[in-house]
Amino acid sequence: MKALPAALLLLATLAPLSTGKKFRWCTLSDLEQRKCSELSRALVAVLPPAAVSAFARVSCISARNANDCINKIRVNKADAASLDAGDVYSAVQLHGLSVVAKEVYPEGSCVFAVAVARRGTLDIHSLKGTRSCHNGARWTSGWNLPLGFLLASNPLMWGGNRPVHHVLSSYFNASCIPGAGAAAPRLCALCQGQKSYVQDKNHFCEASSSEPFHGSEGAFRCLKSGVADVAFLDHLTIMRATESEEDDYELLCPDGSTAPLPAYATCNLGRGPGRAVVTRHSFQKVARKFLATIQHLFGKAGKERVRFELFASAPFRGKDLLFHDATRHFQTTAEEAQISRILGLEYVALLQALGHEGSSLTNSLVRWCCIGDAELRKCEEWALHIRSDPLVCVHADSKTNCIELIKNNGADAVTLDATHAYFADKCGLRPVAAECYAEECPEAEKEDGSERQAGHATLPPGYAIALVKKAAKHLSIRNLQGRRSCHSHVYSPAGWLLPSRYTARAPGDDSTPCSLSSAYQEYFWKGCMPGAGGNLCKVCIGPAEREGEKPSSRCAAHHDERYYGNLGALRCLFGDPHGRSFGDVAFLEHHNLLQNIEYLKSSGWATGYSAGDLELLCPDGSRAAVTDWQTCNLGPVPPSVVVARPMTVARVYDFLAKSQEVGTAAAFRLFQSQKYEASDLLFKDATQRLIPVSHLHYEAILGQAFLQLAESIFSCTPAGILDFCKTDSCASSAQ
Repeated sequence: MKALPAALLLLATLAPLSTGKKFRWCTLSDLEQRKCSELSRALVAVLPPAAVSAFARVSCISARNANDCINKIRVNKADAASLDAGDVYSAVQLHGLSVVAKEVYPEGSCVFAVAVARRGTLDIHSLKGTRSCHNGARWTSGWNLPLGFLLASNPLMWGGNRPVHHVLSSYFNASCIPGAGAAAPRLCALCQGQKSYVQDKNHFCEASSSEPFHGSEGAFRCLKSGVADVAFLDHLTIMRATESEEDDYELLCPDGSTAPLPAYATCNLGRGPGRAVVTRHSFQKVARKFLATIQHLFGKAGKERVRFELFASAPFRGKDLLFHDATRHFQTTAEEAQISRILGLEYVALLQALGHEGSSLTNSLVRWCCIGDAELRKCEEWALHIRSDPLVCVHADSKTNCIELIKNNGADAVTLDATHAYFADKCGLRPVAAECYAEECPEAEKEDGSERQAGHATLPPGYAIALVKKAAKHLSIRNLQGRRSCHSHVYSPAGWLLPSRYTARAPGDDSTPCSLSSAYQEYFWKGCMPGAGGNLCKVCIGPAEREGEKPSSRCAAHHDERYYGNLGALRCLFGDPHGRSFGDVAFLEHHNLLQNIEYLKSSGWATGYSAGDLELLCPDGSRAAVTDWQTCNLGPVPPSVVVARPMTVARVYDFLAKSQEVGTAAAFRLFQSQKYEASDLLFKDATQRLIPVSHLHYEAILGQAFLQLAESIFSCTPAGILDFCKTDSCASSAQ
C-alpha cells in the first residue's frame, strides 16, 4: 500500500515531461556514452508504463568537447550537460544558455583549487620555468583560480594588453592545458592525445577524455607519469588518492609551505564553484524535473539505486562520468537567477578580469569609487591630471556601496576607514596601500627588480577624540547620555566604533541592547550620525542649498551631508551659521583638527571661535586642551586603506604610484580638499604618502586589538554589507 502514493507522486512529477521527444543528454566520451545508455535502460525498467510512454527515454548525444556540447544544446541538437563552472559561464554569457542545477559535494557546491607536486621538489614560489599540467583551459581549479592566485601574488605579471595565455606560456617551460588550442603551442606541449590532420581523429590537447591528460584525473596522471613537475586540479580528485600517492605527493600552499594531500581545506589556491547543469532557457522546467526524477530514483538515497547509481562511474571503468562521483545531490537554481549569484560575485569578477568575455577596456583603466558629488568633482580633476593612465570616476552613495560595486566589478578601488576595511576583508577584497600621516613616510624602494614594501609598524595611527565647547563645563565622557551628539558617520572608527566603549556600551551597563546601532539611538537624545537614521539624523542639515534646488541627501553617508566626516562633525558641534542644528559633543579623528577649526572660522561657519574655545573629553572623566590628543583620546585609529579585488591590486597600486607624483603639481593635489569646500575627499588631507601593503594581511595593517573590537561589535550588530558578503559564500549545504 505504501508503494502506491510514491508511484502516484512519481507520475505527477513526470507528467509535465510529456513532450513526445527524448531527453537528450550530451556526453563527452565513450565511457560517458555507455553510462548514459545504461541510465536510459534503467529508466525504462523502473518507470511505470504510463510514465515511460509520456517520458520516452534518455537519448545520449555524443560531442567532441564542452564547446561542442554547448553548441548542440544551443541549436536544439541536445538538451543538457553538466559542465565545469568556467564552461558554464561561457555557456550563459556567450551562448544564452541557462543553469538549472549545481552539483553539491560533501563540503558544498564548490571545489578547492590545489597545486600538487612530488614531495620535496617544489614550493609555490618556485614554479617559474617548471612543467605544468592543468585539468582544462578556463576551468575553475586548473586555470581560473590558479591564474588569479599567480596574478594577485605577482609572480605572474600581466598588464592586460595581451592574451593571458601568452603570459602563462612564458611563465611555465611547457604545459598540458587541454582546450588551450594552438594560440600558445607551449601550453599543449606536454599533452599526449592523438595527432591527426583529420579533424575528427585529432585529439591532441583536446578538452575531452580522448586526451589522456584531460580533467583533474588526467592532470594528476600527467604528474604521476613524470611528464610534469606540478599539477593544478580540484580537491575532489585527491580525496580518492591512495596511501602510496599520499606518501609520494604533497600540496603547495600559498605561503610557500607544503602540506599532505588531505589538507586541501587549509592549503589551496582558492575556492570556486564546481560543475553545474546547463540547458536552453525554454527547456529549464523540463530539465529540472528530469534531474529531480533521476535523483529520486538513482541518487545517493535513490529508490532504485541497486539497479543504477547516478553518481558512480566505477561500473563503467571510469571516473566522474556525466557527474562528479563525489556529488551528493543536485541543488536547483532559481529560474531567473543571475550568473553572478549562481557562480559567486568574486568568481565572476575573476572571469571577467581574465577575459572570458573577450578583451575589455576595463582591463586598461582604473575605476575609482566616489561618494557624493564633492568626491566626484575631485576625482574628475584627478582624471584630467593623470593622463598616462585612464581613470574613470564611479559614483556611489556610501562606502559600503563602494564595497558592493567593487565586489560586483562595477568599480576597482576605494579608500576605506578601518571599520570599512574590516568589511572589505569579509568581502574578499585585498589591501593595496595604506595612508601614512607622518612627516617622513617610508618609500617603496626597488631592490633586485622587486618592490620592498613598508610594514605597518612604520605607519602611526590617528586618534579618536571627543570634542566639546569649553563653555559646557558640566560635560564629561561619563555624563553624555541624553545629550546631542555629532559623529563623523556610521561605522567610522572614531565616530562610531571606539566611542562605544565609553558611551553606549560603557563597562558595567548591562541595560543597553546588544546592537550598537540600537544602543546609540537609546543613549543620545538626538544627533547627526550620517547614514544612521532615526533620532541620530535629526541634527543633520543635508547639502548646501542651491538656487532652484530642494535640499536632499540629509543624513546621507557621504560628503553632500555637510555634517559628514571629521570636518562635518566639527561643523555640527559649532552648529550652522544661524545658530541652529548643533550638538553638545563631537566624535571624530584628530587629523587636521586645528586646520579645520581655522577653515571653518575663515569661511564664516565658526565666526568668533578658535581652538582655545574647545576641549577634549578624556576617558578618566577629565578634560584637556585640543592639542593634547596623544594623551587624551578614546583610542588609536588605524590608517585608512585603499582596497581592490585581488586581480587588480598590482594595477591599482601602479596607478597610485604615478598619481602621487602628479599629485605634487600645483594644479592638482591628491591629498587636499578645501578647494572643494570639504575635507578628506578620496583620501585624508593629512596623508603624506600612500604606502604599499598588499603583502600584509588586514590584521597587520589594522591591528589585532581593533579587529577584535570589530568582531565583538558585529557579532550582534546588524550590518547589511556583512549580509551581502555572506551571500557570496562559496560553500553550500551538503545535506
